[in-house]
Amino acid sequence: MARTKGSKNRPKSDVASQIAEKQETVASLNTEIASITANIDTLKANLKEKKTALKKAEKEVASLEAKKAKAEAKAAEEAKKAEAEAVLKKLLASGMSADEILEKLK
Repeated sequence: MARTKGSKNRPKSDVASQIAEKQETVASLNTEIASITANIDTLKANLKEKKTALKKAEKEVASLEAKKAKAEAKAAEEAKKAEAEAVLKKLLASGMSADEILEKLK
């Protein structure tokens, strides 16, 4: 049987160099993975801190909103009271007696 042309010219495979290249690739990938993992851990810690700060800020906002609502209610009540006093003074000034005013309120 005749040999095909060029069959003797095949390059010899250098398995040792291929193994060395693949080991370098593996080492490089392991280094990158370790770096990314460390980065993720740092980001997770950052995220936890930010979530804690957010919860604290939300609680403070809720507290301030409650104070604001309470102050507005108090101011509205005081305004009604002042208005009622003004009407009472006006009625008294017009000559109406306290008994007549009480009768109108009933």
